Parts: sequence; structure tokens; C-alpha cells
Amino acid sequence: MKHFYLVSNIYKDEGFCLRDRVAAYLSEKGASCVIHEEGMRPGPETECVITLGGDGTLLRVVRRFSDLSLAFIGVNTGTLGYLTEGDRSMIPMILDALLQDDFIREKRMMIFGRILRGGKSLGRHRALNDVVVRSKNPMKIINLKVSVNGQFLKEYRCDGLIASTPTGSTAYNFSAGGPIVEPTARLLVLTPVAAHSLNSRSIVFSPTDKISVEILPPTRGNETEEAFQVYFDGEKPVSLTVGDVVEITQASTTIQILKLSERSFVETLRIKLSD
Repeated sequence: MKHFYLVSNIYKDEGFCLRDRVAAYLSEKGASCVIHEEGMRPGPETECVITLGGDGTLLRVVRRFSDLSLAFIGVNTGTLGYLTEGDRSMIPMILDALLQDDFIREKRMMIFGRILRGGKSLGRHRALNDVVVRSKNPMKIINLKVSVNGQFLKEYRCDGLIASTPTGSTAYNFSAGGPIVEPTARLLVLTPVAAHSLNSRSIVFSPTDKISVEILPPTRGNETEEAFQVYFDGEKPVSLTVGDVVEITQASTTIQILKLSERSFVETLRIKLSD
């Protein structure tokens, strides 16, 4: 690889000092490196998007540029993540590996969340990790009706509902008690958050299934005006109201995450589970 696009998280790279060092290193090695600025998108010559930050930084950048069929790699500048590689001390080794094409390409599925109101679409958003429906007030229970491929499945009284990809299984899904899934698998995981039921567990679906989540009215005795939200990879939420439906399906495109052979998913998982 010789053509890179570089995005850095200002909160983890004060003054963009690290970003500038990375750009200079790549230039010294004969590669081109375009530094991201607000409103910019990678050009057609770009082979790889490099992010400097944590998993959240990589997620935001993937969502923004996932329609460009690019490869992505996140260089970790915080705590150990599942998506990002190495740490600050390993940056020269990571960059050399990219320049020498010494990496593994992992295809990751993405999902779409389409918002319907009165049967009309209000928009569709991609997510690499998850789509989460919840009440705006974290202390309020939400009532949800879930259907799969047009067939009624279950009504949930819960704090929220997570529809996760395999990549996102180690994020909010995991903290809510959902299963960990090998990230290159193709499936959907539905996990309720703090469900008020003894038999509410995660359910695994085929990637070709369509999950519909409808917001039901509040329970009798709790009819105060409620506000609801849907999140895409934890980003800025979209407001919902009673009767709205969020349809969750596999996205038509996949993205490529570049991984170095030194640390496998199993090794990262072992380290995380031993914390």
C-alpha cells in the first residue's frame, strides 16, 4: 500500500502531534498521506484509511466512509480495544506492515436501521457495531414489539434493545449479557437490556432476516409523555415516538478491517476476559 488517508482523534492526540508524526513517517517512506479535515472525504486513489484513537474513533470513520469500498485500520492510542491495533510504541511497526502489505484483510458485515413512521421511511443509517432502541430517560422502561420477517416474535418491557453484528458483540451487547461472536461471522444478535422477564435472553438470527422493532405505548399507570431514541454505533441519537418502527437488516456492502498477525481475536479476547 502506498496511498493513505489519516484521521486522528483530537482528544487522544493533543495538538495532532501524533498524526503529524505518522504523516511524516509515511512520506519519508515514499507513500502519500492525506490528512483529514472537516468536510473532506478520501479521494479515489486512497487504499487505506488509518485512524488514531480508540474503537470509537474507528467506528465513526467507518460509518462515514463505508460506501467507498476502502480498507480501514485503527491504531490504538488508548486502552486495549477489539478493533484497533497495537499502541503508540508500535506505530512504526504497524506502518511498515501496511507499506509491505503484511496484514490480514477481515471482511465485516454492517447493518442498516431504517426508521418508519406511519409506513413512511424517515431515513436509513449504517452501523458496524449495533443499532440500539431505548428510552431517552435511562430510568424509564420501554415497551417494544419485535417481529422477524413479518412474524410476531415477542413484546419486551426493558431498558432497551440491542441489534448487534458479530463485530459489535463485544461492545454494548456483551455488557448487557449477550454472547461474544467471532467478528468475521455473518449473523445478527438481538439482546434485551435489563428485561423485566425471566425468559428474555439473546437470540441469534440469520443475516438475511429482517428484525422490526415497534415502540408501543407506555404501560397503564405510566402514561406520561415519553421520548425514545435509536442509536447507530452509539452516535448522535435519532428521536422516535410511539408507533415508530425500526427495521434492522444486513447492509448490502461489507467493509474491510486490516489486522496484523501478531494479535488474533482469541488473544485479544483472552486478555479482555482476564481483566
